[in-house]
Amino acid sequence: MGFSKFMASGAGRLLRIVAGAALIVIGLWLVGGIWGIVITVVGLVPLVAGLTDVCLLGTLFFRTPLRGRDIRAA
Repeated sequence: MGFSKFMASGAGRLLRIVAGAALIVIGLWLVGGIWGIVITVVGLVPLVAGLTDVCLLGTLFFRTPLRGRDIRAA
């Protein structure tokens, strides 16, 4: 539950947003081609998860609630 609590916190959300944005930048400007598109799409997952306050990894691996609000309340 500690991992999920961190990822649902403000710092965890910021980390996911920054990591997703970094992957998008790397994919679009540094790699390019088909692999750049793949990296960009992969980067969209943590970016959108951070912006919408959901924790996909916590749900998949630790059976915690999907929404960050529910994780913080637990």
